[in-house]
Amino acid sequence: MKKLFATVIAATFALSAVPAFAANAQQEKMKTCNKEAADKALKGDERKKFMSECLKAGAPAAAEAPAAGPLSGKDAMKACMAAAKGKKGDEFKKFKADCLKAKGPANMK
Repeated sequence: MKKLFATVIAATFALSAVPAFAANAQQEKMKTCNKEAADKALKGDERKKFMSECLKAGAPAAAEAPAAGPLSGKDAMKACMAAAKGKKGDEFKKFKADCLKAKGPANMK
């Protein structure tokens, strides 16, 4: 009974995080599209059309580019693991360690 209860609680927390992430991604997309519309000084119907297309198109171009600076924990790990594909053994371990110290493959020397 305790295992069932613990499983239900864990599943509830896991599922509650998904909408929060989706809302944050949508909010970031909205901020980026708003900034682009303001930079272009769009007003009225032109702004409505631009915003609609920007939000439908997915992430705006500025948001698609990888961050130029150091990455944070999980993001650095994901990027380093992707960049380490094909490496094995000691080469893999050294690359991953160096990559994580640099906080991302783009920051490695």
